[in-house]
Amino acid sequence: MHETSFRALGVSDSVAQALAARDIHAPFRIQALVIPAALDGGDILAMAPTGSGKTLAFALPLVERMRASDPAPSALILVPTRELCAQVADVLHSVAGSKGLRVATAYGGAPMGKQIKEIKGAHIVVATPGRLQDLVERRVVGLGGVKFLVLDEADRMLDMGFKPQVDRLVRHTPRERQTMFFSATLDGEIGELARSYTSDPARFDARPPREDPSDIEHRFVAVTDEGKVDALIAEIEQAPGLTLVFVRTKRGADRLVSRLLRKDVSAAALHGDMPQNAREKALKRFHSGQVKTLVATDVAARGLDLSDVSHVVNFDPPEDGKAYVHRVGRTGRAGKTGTGVTLVTSDQQADVSRVASALGHREQFEEAGMKTARAKLLYTSRRGRRSRW
Repeated sequence: MHETSFRALGVSDSVAQALAARDIHAPFRIQALVIPAALDGGDILAMAPTGSGKTLAFALPLVERMRASDPAPSALILVPTRELCAQVADVLHSVAGSKGLRVATAYGGAPMGKQIKEIKGAHIVVATPGRLQDLVERRVVGLGGVKFLVLDEADRMLDMGFKPQVDRLVRHTPRERQTMFFSATLDGEIGELARSYTSDPARFDARPPREDPSDIEHRFVAVTDEGKVDALIAEIEQAPGLTLVFVRTKRGADRLVSRLLRKDVSAAALHGDMPQNAREKALKRFHSGQVKTLVATDVAARGLDLSDVSHVVNFDPPEDGKAYVHRVGRTGRAGKTGTGVTLVTSDQQADVSRVASALGHREQFEEAGMKTARAKLLYTSRRGRRSRW
């Protein structure tokens, strides 16, 4: 039976039954790699993308190694965004109760008093760095009893400028602890950070060998400023599932949603200026399919784990290849196919072509009838004009 697969990794009957109640029977690759080593108590460095199942990879060892008699809090999980904070807490709630453990969250945009009250009685705290640092500095939350520290999507915390807060929070925890560090990459600065937080860690790589081109179709569409919204609507109408649309600014997200609603296209916005309850409502409507189009900024969408997104549309093109991969990587998950579409105006062609070429999508870019940056430079040079492209 599939259920015994988790038991074979060292998961107890009560926790395996809690997983089965959520129709989770067989471990994902990252879970099979990490869980036995984490149950042994050693530090962990794991490379795993969003959507790989990494939450259970650290949640199950935490729940198995903790006791209801442990001080509160005994485990701290740091995440980059409030959305990921809620998702991780939801997963933990589903298994922690079987061991009599309580879970609390701490993130901005929600009442602080309620969070303080819940944290004081919680064994496991899931938090964003900014809000937790505020609570620690107010001396309403202490981290002296933390035995287990998890940094989830650590590369994104670094990208978002949270390193100073994370450093300060880690210094408040005991040196003798188990640390689990999860990141999409362990290169450069993020690798140095990982080594500084861990001691003789076991390393695991659960990244896919290389993205199969058949999993995600990459398309580039030449548009005018005036026809951009109509082009987006055409993409939405042919999407068999949910469509995630990326824009550059918070104001742009609200403005685009208004334009879509005026054209009878059901859509919702997601950005940092929205109250937390409004963000949660938008995500719930999108996840349920009540709204099939979500218009989001890059920061607001970080940490989202949505398996039914069939199309990602870059209404505003990403700034670089890393942003492109993060955006489009939210489709084509768990063996499903997906489509990444980038709408490109004439003045954006040079910059987008560089990103497309660097990621191996030059052919798809040129199939849309657009010239790559180098070709356009040669063309303009022959006409005697200088170009900075």
